Amino acid sequence: MLLDGTNLADIPLTERLRSLLLDWREDWVAFLRHDVPKIVLVIAGAVVLIRIVRVLTRGMSALHVRRIPPGFRAQQIQTLAAVINSIGTFVILLVATLQILPLLGLNPGPVLASAGIAGLAIGFGAQALVKDFINGFFVLLEDQYNIGDTVRLAGVKGRVENMTLRRTELRDDDGTVHIIPNSQVQIVSNMTRDWAQVALHVSVAYSEATDKIIGLLKQVGDDIRHDAAYEPDIVTDVEVPGIERVAGGEADYLVLVKTKPNRQYAVSREFRRRIKEIFEKNNVQAGLPARVYVKEVTPDSKPQST
Repeated sequence: MLLDGTNLADIPLTERLRSLLLDWREDWVAFLRHDVPKIVLVIAGAVVLIRIVRVLTRGMSALHVRRIPPGFRAQQIQTLAAVINSIGTFVILLVATLQILPLLGLNPGPVLASAGIAGLAIGFGAQALVKDFINGFFVLLEDQYNIGDTVRLAGVKGRVENMTLRRTELRDDDGTVHIIPNSQVQIVSNMTRDWAQVALHVSVAYSEATDKIIGLLKQVGDDIRHDAAYEPDIVTDVEVPGIERVAGGEADYLVLVKTKPNRQYAVSREFRRRIKEIFEKNNVQAGLPARVYVKEVTPDSKPQST
């Protein structure tokens, strides 16, 4: 029964189909006239924004290639660019979808509620993984360490060989590779940031003249500072503050050498070699070696320490 009292069964089938088609036609015309231009505009805007994000991230990588030595920070820049690209694309597509759904007559409320419940379940099941990615993102963003740096992370010291948003790979002095989840990176100790310092403790006999030893150590510092093979690695003049400790018949002199990152080991080895040579030439007596006295103990005697 229709509103005007006409029985639906009395209306011919062709008339009913014609009326239905007319209603559909009016709906389609209204949809094409009012909603489709809005949908096209939203899609076009999303495509433009995604292209802008991709251009910006490619520009980051290109800037890295032009201005920074290849291989030093490539992994960080590429990872950061990929993260920005993926997050930006996801956000743009999400906003565009939420704008289009009402135009199609769909209510985005239930969709958002379902997504929120699913995200909550995933969050409870993968908290550590999410924390890995968040910490890794901030490590890259804040440039806390780079590939090639020597760092101490989670109680492990080594050279950074690889890093992603989820993990960092360190190789220690004996060649062992340590894989550290970024969620475990609480304190970063970077030993190769900007410059490194070598603190040498040179022990000589207590009887040696202080001015003589300081003069010899300064001479070694000047020689290595102006050596063509090591001059590029040393950033400042070598410092010899003086005696650091006196004990056990010996005096301990402190020598400070600032070097470029990762060059402190080669410089310190060469410094020790030259100190040994100049001490031998000037008859400088080295610090007394540790001595252990052993005394035979009989049943009638008590142990004595010397």
